[in-house]
Amino acid sequence: MSSLRGQANHGLYLASLLLGAWRRDLAAEDIPASVLAQAYGPAVRGHLLDAYGWFLLDLQKPAQLPATPPHSVPALPPVAPGKAVPVEITEFARLEQRGWLAELVQEPGAEQPRRSAASLAAPAANLPDPDHLQALAQRLDDAFARVGDFLDEC
Repeated sequence: MSSLRGQANHGLYLASLLLGAWRRDLAAEDIPASVLAQAYGPAVRGHLLDAYGWFLLDLQKPAQLPATPPHSVPALPPVAPGKAVPVEITEFARLEQRGWLAELVQEPGAEQPRRSAASLAAPAANLPDPDHLQALAQRLDDAFARVGDFLDEC
């Protein structure tokens, strides 16, 4: 396993740790679910995006690695002259446009109204859900395994 794929798996692991903590905090019922969603949701999403970015870099194998992983195909470093874009990257780009990856890579809250500086209340709509983020994490893990297995066989 490459170190980039290891980084991708580590990102999934960190997301799973946060999802577990989120569920424990929800079960404790000490903090409102909406506050927990605001605390955990962006962090889980960040780890999933990092995992996805490291995996994309592993597929592309750029000559120069960026300091931080890209969070989408368009954010990847340019392909070296004379080198083809891997077909897997093209497939992930399609899924980012109109597939299950679209909601992960789309910046959340762009359509939400801003709360006033005087109010700490956050809008209840569009808050992340641990089950939904867990499902996205599982789909990423499945995609990493499927594509990784295929590449390992080549």
